[in-house]
Amino acid sequence: MKPALLILAGTCGVLAACGQSDGNATNQASANVAEPKKPAYCFFKDEEMKGWAASRDKAGNVTVKGKAHVKDPRYNAILGAPTITGSTAQISPTIAPNGGYEAPGDWWDVKAEIPSSATVTSVTVTCGAKTVAQLSVPVKS
Repeated sequence: MKPALLILAGTCGVLAACGQSDGNATNQASANVAEPKKPAYCFFKDEEMKGWAASRDKAGNVTVKGKAHVKDPRYNAILGAPTITGSTAQISPTIAPNGGYEAPGDWWDVKAEIPSSATVTSVTVTCGAKTVAQLSVPVKS
């Protein structure tokens, strides 16, 4: 075969492939659809969580406090990352590796400030799919 004919045949093949769809656009579009968020695992029984309260600090941000009981001394209780949707914030207790000290009676004081929460008027404390506390927070005037 002549070199010019090979180049022409190769160019035709490349151009023909450019117009074909392999379904990538469809796959990309379906991959961008957000799946519903699955609730995190709850490490606590109902009786192992208590004393939930929410208040507003001087900057207008919401602070959530409570207590959680952890039987295993290798772990301590903390509050996970909060999420804000409109005027409602959601936060959940979870566990983290213990840094070498223990809480009296294995009851951990948990506290977290929710940043950028000046417009939040209610906080939902959840554990897994269960609502543990529904707290209202007055807006700072």
